Amino acid sequence: MDIPSTSLTFEEWLIYVFDRPVDNSRLEWYWHSETNWWRGSNAQITQFVTQAFENAGTLFEPYSDAQLNQGLWFIASNGCSDYMFALLDASLPWSARQRCVRSMHTLFAECFARRCTPHLSHLDEPGASPLNMACYMWWDILPLAAQPNHPDQTGLDREVLEVMESTLRLDSVACQESALHGLGHWQRSYPQRVGEIIDAFLQSQKNLREELRTYAVSAGRGCVL
Repeated sequence: MDIPSTSLTFEEWLIYVFDRPVDNSRLEWYWHSETNWWRGSNAQITQFVTQAFENAGTLFEPYSDAQLNQGLWFIASNGCSDYMFALLDASLPWSARQRCVRSMHTLFAECFARRCTPHLSHLDEPGASPLNMACYMWWDILPLAAQPNHPDQTGLDREVLEVMESTLRLDSVACQESALHGLGHWQRSYPQRVGEIIDAFLQSQKNLREELRTYAVSAGRGCVL
């Protein structure tokens, strides 16, 4: 059953996405056949997502790490929702799409950096917060592939790379690993830019965990899973 696109306020949409039980014995709520679906216009989606991410530090406080992992995965992955395809909609003002991409830095700084645990997801280190998985996979599940040969997407690619770079500077193992994961996937399309970002990171980190340093070197070669 579809919920009319105009029927949810921003506050109601937050509840729709995040205020859901997490049951590890069954699939997430968005896979259930009885789920009521809401999909607003691309303009609505961009506005809601931006507003949520820009205020992640306060708006996400009521939710558990598991609820946030579930909801953020739903937002980001086109296998769950198709929200993030709105960023590719050239009919939307560039300023709105640019702001949405930039709001992802705040999501990392105010949510992931504060709530994720210092475990490395690519090594499946035990004891990690459930939220670490959405953080680690963020740039992998977003439907934003690098398109260096498409002039219409140059600005979008630049913004994504800048968010990855700024995220890499956060004092958070989980956020650094996420940025390196994303940069590793973009290395083949932007080898020079990715190389510069990772080299600067490695030079600035004197006490980096050896496992993360090794992962950074691999990402600089485009060798990440």
